[in-house]
Amino acid sequence: MYSDKKSVRQLIALLKAHGVTKVVVCPGSQNVPLIQSLLQVPTFSCYPVNDHRTAGFFALGLALHEAAPVAVVCTAGNGLTNMLPAAAEASKQQVPLVVISADTVPSRMKEPLAFDKIVKKAVNLPEVQSEADAMTCNRLINEALLESKHHGRGPVHINIQLSDPVFGCNTAELDEERVMERYQGLNMYEQDYQPLVERLNRLKKRMVVAGQMNNIYEFDKKHEMTLSKQFVWLTENLSNHTTPGKPVRRMEELLFPMDLKTQENLAPELLITFGGAIVSRRLKYFLRKHKPLEHWHVSKDGEVNDAFGALTAIIEMDPFEFFEKIAPLIEDVPPLYPRQWSQLEEKLAEPRFPYSEMLVVGVLMAAVPQGCALHLGNSSVVRYAQLFPLPTDVEIQSNMGLEGSEGALASALGYATASEKINYIVIGDVSFFCGMNALWNSNYGSNIRMMVINNGGNAQLQTLPGFTPDERTLRFVTGAHQATAKAWAEDRGFTYLSVHNEEELQAAMPVFTKADITRQPLFLEVFTDKAADAEELKLYYKSLKKN
Repeated sequence: MYSDKKSVRQLIALLKAHGVTKVVVCPGSQNVPLIQSLLQVPTFSCYPVNDHRTAGFFALGLALHEAAPVAVVCTAGNGLTNMLPAAAEASKQQVPLVVISADTVPSRMKEPLAFDKIVKKAVNLPEVQSEADAMTCNRLINEALLESKHHGRGPVHINIQLSDPVFGCNTAELDEERVMERYQGLNMYEQDYQPLVERLNRLKKRMVVAGQMNNIYEFDKKHEMTLSKQFVWLTENLSNHTTPGKPVRRMEELLFPMDLKTQENLAPELLITFGGAIVSRRLKYFLRKHKPLEHWHVSKDGEVNDAFGALTAIIEMDPFEFFEKIAPLIEDVPPLYPRQWSQLEEKLAEPRFPYSEMLVVGVLMAAVPQGCALHLGNSSVVRYAQLFPLPTDVEIQSNMGLEGSEGALASALGYATASEKINYIVIGDVSFFCGMNALWNSNYGSNIRMMVINNGGNAQLQTLPGFTPDERTLRFVTGAHQATAKAWAEDRGFTYLSVHNEEELQAAMPVFTKADITRQPLFLEVFTDKAADAEELKLYYKSLKKN
């Protein structure tokens, strides 16, 4: 029988799945559930060693002989401290030693990840009280075991917290756990990737989601048709032009009115992601609720990116190289699944707004000249821009890596200073006033067109589902203010324009979007009403449910 502790069963199952066959065991009370459970697995050879320092080096010797990960189990505290010499040696010799310490709740360790300075990866497993805890434990265990053989081998540390009672062992079977694997490129010498291709061809509902990318990429023409037909490609403005064919862009508007049955029908079996931040909250919710059978993340760094709690494979290579390498290996199937998504998007009408910050962003997106750079300064602007078509041959930049507006203005100015293009910077008032000191330097030139949308605070926060603040709360969370940028813009050498209604907007936009670089940088401050903006956005999404 196995331990009643979910995290213990997860750890045992994943040690087995990742090919660990030898385990050195030190005596103790806190690690009893681990020892009892380990002894139930016939594929494990367990070696009892009483002295902890000796146990660490004994496990090191086993791992050297096997050229494979070997685990050593001890209690936290002094037992773990005595594992440090073996872990240090394993680090120098690049030996995949897996040190597992059983701890109390809360942790007795002053620094739960005590091996941080020595091992390749140290994780601290929480007690499992919920499905979210179980998902976290699964990810952390997979991360640690994968890291023991990533870019050279080396030791890792897994600390598992166990509350009283620890001795219950009444569970008959191990749980079936999600196992992550990492492919360091698609190189047969490194690892046979044929099973990956076979799984790709077996799963017919294939989706690719492109996250934030800072470049534009054109796929080889001989692969573009295959890739565009065999996957549904979901992309956002921040992804730039990095997808083949005509991707699906308006995920928020598609998913908002979608009933549960349609969601289930449109859920992917295989999800492949690449790039950084994904902005759409509804897409994240959709993929977390309707988890794919497999999720592969493709990135050069090979980091674990388990954004939807379904990650099964990490493919460490350039994403465009990956897609062009697998394109000839894909078995052609009728593109019914991509067509379902594209037909839904085709039914969406172009959004129409009265004078508001949404309209302002839409008018600008339609008017910016070819070949410019467009900096979207914070989350509200990024989300509004997603409602409108992405201009052709326009670079999109944004500080959305950490999903915040910190340094957005300064980053955009730095980029523009080194760029020969016209650089449009669209930023909300709160972000601008927090970062306005960025204009207090003499490096940037007249290729800058800055638009500040000033509605006295953050309107987009007021549209979030379930957020119904009172007036006092609203003042604090939206950054309410009555400031204007006019004096500061003019002082810094900008030609200042202002807009208060649609008529003024239409008059100012041709000046603001003129294709030639002007003598001075341009500054356009657009004034809208925060409450009206929020209401118009809500009305737009409500209208989608009626169609």
